[in-house]
Parts: sequence; C-alpha cells; structure tokens
Amino acid sequence: MDLDALRHGNFSKLGEAITDWEQMTKKLADLQKDAENNLKAKADKAKWAGANATVSREFITKTAAEFADAHTQANSITKILSDTRGELISYRTQLNEAITRGTQQNLTVIDTGEGTFTVTGNTRPDWASDPSGKTGVTDQKAAEALRDEIQGILAKATQSDNSAAKVLMLLVDQAKYGFSEGNYKDRDAAAKAIVDANKMAKILAKNPHDVTNTELASLDAALAHYKNDPLFAEQFATQVGPKKMLTFWAGIADPYQGNYDPERAKQAKQLQKNLGITIGRATLSDSSKMQGWEKEIIKLGPDQLGIDDASDPTGYAVMSNLMRFGDYDDQFLNDYGDKLLAYDKKVNGEGINLWVNNANQGDLNYWGYKNDRGRDPVTGFLEALGHNPDASTQFFAQPAGTGDIVKKDSEISDHLKYLTNERVWVSDTTLEGDDNYIAGRKSLGHALEAATTGYSYDASADVIKAGGEHRTPATAAVMEEVAFLYGSEDGPEMLHDQPEMAASLGKMAGAYIDDINYNLSGVGEYEMDESTFPAKYEGRAKFTQEGAINFLSVLGQSENSHRAVTAAQHLYTLSALDAYPPTSDANIGHAHDALTTEAKARGILDNARVEQAATDYGANSEDGNKSLGRSADWIKLGVGAAVGVGVAAIPLPGTTAAAMVIAPVAADTVGEAVNTFIGHEIDEGVDSREEDPREQAQMTSSEFYKKGENQLGSVYHNYIKDSPEAAKSANDNNWNDDIQNAYLGVGSHQNDYRGRTPYKD
Repeated sequence: MDLDALRHGNFSKLGEAITDWEQMTKKLADLQKDAENNLKAKADKAKWAGANATVSREFITKTAAEFADAHTQANSITKILSDTRGELISYRTQLNEAITRGTQQNLTVIDTGEGTFTVTGNTRPDWASDPSGKTGVTDQKAAEALRDEIQGILAKATQSDNSAAKVLMLLVDQAKYGFSEGNYKDRDAAAKAIVDANKMAKILAKNPHDVTNTELASLDAALAHYKNDPLFAEQFATQVGPKKMLTFWAGIADPYQGNYDPERAKQAKQLQKNLGITIGRATLSDSSKMQGWEKEIIKLGPDQLGIDDASDPTGYAVMSNLMRFGDYDDQFLNDYGDKLLAYDKKVNGEGINLWVNNANQGDLNYWGYKNDRGRDPVTGFLEALGHNPDASTQFFAQPAGTGDIVKKDSEISDHLKYLTNERVWVSDTTLEGDDNYIAGRKSLGHALEAATTGYSYDASADVIKAGGEHRTPATAAVMEEVAFLYGSEDGPEMLHDQPEMAASLGKMAGAYIDDINYNLSGVGEYEMDESTFPAKYEGRAKFTQEGAINFLSVLGQSENSHRAVTAAQHLYTLSALDAYPPTSDANIGHAHDALTTEAKARGILDNARVEQAATDYGANSEDGNKSLGRSADWIKLGVGAAVGVGVAAIPLPGTTAAAMVIAPVAADTVGEAVNTFIGHEIDEGVDSREEDPREQAQMTSSEFYKKGENQLGSVYHNYIKDSPEAAKSANDNNWNDDIQNAYLGVGSHQNDYRGRTPYKD
C-alpha cells in the first residue's frame, strides 16, 4: 500500500457503503424471517393438489432458502468491510502519529510511489549553537527506526487490505447465481480460514511418508473444524491441486509402506472422511478455479498416477474412495460418473478385472471393514450418489421422450441397465471377508435409495422426520424403472443373484407404498381409488396393477426385502386409519379400502415368501420354517418409528441405527392424533411377540399365514371396537370376508395366475 494512500485516505465513502450494507442486512433479515414464517410455513401447511403440491412448494422452499443465504452473505460482507475500515483507520492514525514524531525529530517522510518511501534527516536550525558539536543532520539511527516503524504499519495495512479483498472475492465467487452460505463473524475469522487452509495444504505438499502422526492429527483436526467452511474448502483444494490430493491420499492409505502403525491407521481412516467432506464442500463453489479443478480430476481418472504407493492406482480409484463422504456438486458427480462408467464399460468383462486382481494390492478404503477394500472405483462413486440424492436422481433419470409408464427396456436409464444387468461385478474383499459378497451392489442399492426417496440412504430419523416429503416426479420416474426391472420375468433371478440389493429394494418399495396401493386398488387398470390413496406429490409413480403385483411378488421372495416393504405397508395403513377416523360414512369407507388393499399387498408378499422358502428348503422343512419365522419377525421394525409430517422413519434392525425405512404417512398431523393406531398396534405387536419366543425359531407356512391374518384382524378390530357406526357398517358390508379374501384369496393366490414364480436354481 502506498504511504500517501493510507496517510490521506478518505474512508467516508467506505463508511457510507458499510452503512448501506448494514441497512441491507437488516432488511434481508426481515425478509428471511418473513420468508420462513409466512411464505414457507404457509406453503408447508397448504393442502395443495396437482403441480402446486410439489412444483410451487419446492420453488417456495428454495426461494426461502435463498433469502437466508442472501442475509448470511450480506451479514458477512458487512462485518468484513466494517472490520477492514476500522483497521485501516487505526493504521492511518498510527502512520500520521509516527510522521508527526518524525517531524519533531527533523525527519522527513516522502512517498516515492509503488509502495516505497524515504525517510531523510533535515538540517536543524540550531545546529551551530549545539554544545555537543554534532552536525545539523538528524541521527541516522532515529531515521532507521522511523523507517522500520512506518514500514511495519504499511505492511499491516497492506495485509488487512489484501486479505479483505481476497476474502470478499472468494466469498462472492462461491455462487455464480444466488448467494453464498458462508457465514463469518468478522474479517479475521474469514482470513484465518484461508491462512489455515494454506497451512494444511503445505502438509499435503510433502511426501506422504514424511508426514508425521502429529502432522496428520493436526490435518485431521483442521479439516474437521472447517468441514462446513466454503472459503477454507476452496482455498485448501486449489492450493493442494488435483493430482497432489490424489497421490497424497494414496500414500497415506497404503498400509504396506514401512511398518504398519495402528495409530496411523486410525488417523488415516478419519482423514479419508475429512478429506472427502472438504473436497465435496469445495466442489460447491462456482469459481473458475474450482471449475478447472473438477475438470482436471475427471481428466486424471483413467490414468495411473505414476507413484509407488497403492499399486500405482488410477485417478478414479483414489477419487472414488474420497467421495464416499461429503456433499458434492450434482453436476460434477454426474460428469464424473458418466466418464467413469464409459471407461468401465471398455475394460469390464469376463477376463481379469482391471480394478480387482491379485496384482492390485491398493487398499484405499478404510471404511469397508473386510468386504470393501476400495479397489473398484464404481463402488465408491455409487456411495457418493447414496449421499447426494439430487445427483443420484439425475444419474438414473429415464431417457428423454419416455411415456408416463415404463413399458420396455429402451425406457430404462443406460446407467441403470448397465449396473444391474450388464456389468461384471467382482468381490473386493480381504482374505478374511466373504468372497460371495459384492460391496458394489450394496452401494448401488444405496444410490438408488437416494435417487428414489430424495434422502441420503443413511439419513437419521430426526432428519427424515423434519424433512417431510422429498419425492418428486423425477424420483418417481427412477422408482418406476426399478419396479419395471425387478418386477420383470428376470426379476426373481436378479434378486437372487444380487442379495446385497434386497434390503434397499424393500426400502424403496416401502417409500412408494401409497402409490403401490393406489395401483392395486382398481379393477385392472380402471377405477383406482384416488380418494383413499391420494397423491402426496406431483407426478406420482405409475406401476400399473400388473406391474405392482409383479414387483411385490418378487420382493416377497427375499427375507430382507419382504420385511422392509411389509413394515412400511403396515405403518402406512395404520396412518390411513388415523387419517380416516370412524366419524363419518366417507371415512369408514376409506378405512375399509385401506384395510383390504393392505390385505391384498400382504397376501402377495407373504405368498411369495412362503413359496420361495418351500422352493429353497422344501415345504415345511426345518430350515424353511426358520426362514418364515424370521420373516414373521418384521413387526419389531415398528419399534422406535419416528412419525413426521408426510413421512415416518422406521429403524431397520440388524443394521446401523441410521438405516431407516422411509414410509409415507397418510395423516397430515403428528403426535397423539397419529398415534391412535400406530402406537397401539406397535405396542401390541411387540407385546405379543415377546409372549411367544418360539416364533423366532421357526414357523410353518400355515402358522405364517395365520399370523398375517391375525395382524390384519387386530387392526380391523381396533378400528371398529369403539365405534358402533363403524362396527355396523363392517357387519352389514361383511368386512370379514373382504379382508380375508383379499389376503388369502386375492393376495396370496394372485400369484397362482399373476405375479412372478419363485426363483429356482
């Protein structure tokens, strides 16, 4: 900074700008509050139908979020400008005071341009009468001291000015359209994020084998601390650079370099996660630097990195393991995935697998336990899609120009067809793992869960409960593809050959159980029951009645898919009874339809389970009965169900606590109103389950059907027992036969002439 620029600086214009920003921030705060409390709140509560139910509501939600981001950015800019102005005024004061002191010492300070200046001594007027006999020129040491003092002030002012400019530029460049969500309490906080990013980038500039455990710990701590900081993420990523990011992780991850250190392995595991999250945050920036970074990462994909670590992996192999964690830019993930699958198709086949082979000992994934070493980059990429729902929905979107209902293979996404039917998957396990387990298929299930539900596959119950309905026409279109593929003639074989997919398929069907019920409710393709099963979002999934039957008849064949979709079906019916209390003839009629449709769906699922168990183990064999006993245990899924507006999250036993079945809820209210049937039935089911521990061991097919019929009967009984009107209607209209016939006659025996037969080896 030039000396005169600071010395004579007029900061009034900057002060006026800050005042304007302060006023703007206050106005945006009011707009944000109004958008949240009025615009969005009213949209959430509105009982809209048609396009308004999703298109308008989604637009309003995004608009409200933009107001929040606008306020956040304006607030950060105001604080940064205010801090910088205050500092520069302080430095100006210090500079003028120093020059004044210099004048008193007969020192002259002159700005010589381009950030330079001189300090010279003047001839003192009283030099001739000075008894010391000194010359008239001021002491050189005093001149040097003043020079150093002024130089220090200018350096600080320059640093203040430059860091503010850099912070503001980075902040504004984060979003090409809209606003950045970067929130900083002052200029120093933003500047420190950049400084710390540069400091951490220097660690990655080193040979990974020269990095100490202490340095790794500090790197992990910094990345975890700044995981949501947009300026840190971008500065860190761009300073490290694409290739160095990849080679560094490969070097840290490789467990075969030197002596294995358990403590270092723990740090490496956290580093994989923290790096992935930080890189993901960086890709959300729209700056030209990050756009170039993303293109370079994709370009490096098919090539080996030219290093000794991790069997000299390709860029795809390393990056796919980092992106297992984090929120990534949707377009980047789709561009990356398009290139990865295009390359994978060229090298994938029946021969030696390019990714997984004995020559490749490059373990790059610390989160796969024994069954996912991270050598197959498609697996890591699919995990990324599983955590990025919008990107996954786009990646598996139906081809352009398809009709309302998926009827043929050409209406299926090429990506989905390749990954489900064409790709040769290879087990990527350690010597201690299960050679028959394909981690990539599990990850494909995760990606499709995200694509169809709109939630990360491992979203928590609290997130789901608060988030509500996330389904859209786009997510429904992917669901239609999945149902068509796995409900096809090849569906039983696909499910049998892809057991890792079963739980995810059941969860996907559970998330669309209201649409499945709607498709089951008509006579053929006519007179489907829109009033009992209204669309909860625009562009609901269309399966056709035959398609719904086929899909359920396949899902029922697997224990894992059967229990997930059955739990969702049962909870949805309970919520429908909450939505249609026996207070009117119309409600009682809807309750009848909800009960009979569940009976039909349960019958299809249970019949498929019985027939598959008999095919696998022999009719009424001990192993077959054990399988049915496990399938009858699904009622425990209801324990701990979190019911929100429009959706419920049902814990899936046997997996992590975060594994949830997302079920649509018919009732629009939560709390006591919705617990009338849901809470009672879950409690009763668990109590009765605990009274009969034998069921955990085995169950004959007859007992299995009896249990299913009793569960339906219990719900039916609890609906009418306290309502004389409902009881009379049920008696007059013979609900008993309707429910029994739907379960045992229509549902179970539907498979005798429709649906898919059990899989046979």
